[in-house]
Parts: sequence; structure tokens; C-alpha cells
Amino acid sequence: MYAAGGVLAVHTERGTSIVPANRVAWTPAGFTHYHRAHGDTDMRIVFLAPSLARLVPDHPAVFLASGLAREVLLALTGPRNYDDAAPGYSRSARARLLRVLVDELREAPEQPLHLPEPRDDRLRAIARKLYETPGDNATLAELGKAIGASTRTLSRLFRDELGMTFYEWRTQLRIHHALVLLADGHDTIHTAHACGWANPSSFITAFTHIIGTTPGRYRAGRRTGAPASQTPTTVGRYEEY
Repeated sequence: MYAAGGVLAVHTERGTSIVPANRVAWTPAGFTHYHRAHGDTDMRIVFLAPSLARLVPDHPAVFLASGLAREVLLALTGPRNYDDAAPGYSRSARARLLRVLVDELREAPEQPLHLPEPRDDRLRAIARKLYETPGDNATLAELGKAIGASTRTLSRLFRDELGMTFYEWRTQLRIHHALVLLADGHDTIHTAHACGWANPSSFITAFTHIIGTTPGRYRAGRRTGAPASQTPTTVGRYEEY
């Protein structure tokens, strides 16, 4: 799935992948999933045959789309594929384009835009609370006290089950929420406070580290429909699929 514009979120049993513009979300066969879009979203979907699918990861992932991958994705989903008035691609031409796309994805780094879904009941309780109130600045100790678990136990569970610390996981969650708010038209200051940052500069630093561009450039790119930077951005939600 590719968001040519707008913001996508892809949900599987492994967690949620947030997909800014110029990123590609890959969902292998066998993963029950649904997607949602935020903002005015232009979503493109390409299916891979098993012979090509086995060349990319066997887990849900998000990749940065190169310029070439972007053009191939747009070509594979453009008017030539559904408009009888436009000359269509031959089967061999589509096969070559799909191979180019897979080659580009194999060279692309996976993006830190996948938020793993907890399985442990204690972590799930914390996740539910923070999904509802991402701006909550409670410490892990305070959250643990509310659910009857020690900080040490929860820290171990976050590392062992999700592969990251609690604070890394919460930052990822907040960035996901920030992308949704920005897609809905909120400004940087409102978004920073709504997501729990004490000041906009801290939010801008965290956002830029994960997304690759500032919130302001991201919003400007969405308004013009152009990439916000060399590592662009756009994310969101869609309907059940």
C-alpha cells in the first residue's frame, strides 16, 4: 500500500504501521489486516505474486520509497490500468515493473514506523490507556501502580515482547497520533501539546528524528501535494479491507 497523498495506517495482529507519503507499507499473505486513512488520501494498492513476495520480508514492514519506486507504483496503479481510453501495459511490461519495484524495496531501509501490539494483559492495559490519551505524561511507575505491576516487570516486558523501552514505544505512539492530527489540519503547537510534549521544539526534534522532516514541512508538503523533503511524509486510516 502506498499513500500518494494523505495518511495511511495499516493494522495487523502484529501492530500498527503508520505510512507517511513516500513510504510503502508491505503486508505479507496470511496477515489479517485493515487500513484507515486520514485527510484527503490517495491510496494505491499493488499485489505481488508468491514468486516476488518471497523476496521481501515475511513480516509487516514500512519502507522509504525511492523516486523510482514511487514512479513505478504510480504507473502500476494509474489510468493505464483501469481507463479503456488509455493504452494498457502488457502482461510482460507489468511483470518487469513489478520486479523493479521489488528490487527497489529490497534496497530500501525499513522505517521505524511500526508500532508493535502488546500481547501481555498488563501491557495491553497500558496501551489502551495511552491510545485513548496519548498526551498522558504518567511515568511507567505510575501506570504500573494503577494496574498492579512493578516498573521492573513492565520494563522487562516492553523489552522482551516489543523490542523497545516503554519511552520509545510511547514516543512512537505519539508520533502516530501527531501525524493524524496534522493530517486533520491542526498546527504544530496544538499537536505538540495534544501529544504530550511540554514545548513545540521537543516535539519538532522527535518528529524529525522519526519522520525525516519537520512538522511544518510535512504540513506544507500535504497542502501542495509535493514531497516535504528528500525523506517525505504522509500517514493515515482507511476502511476495512
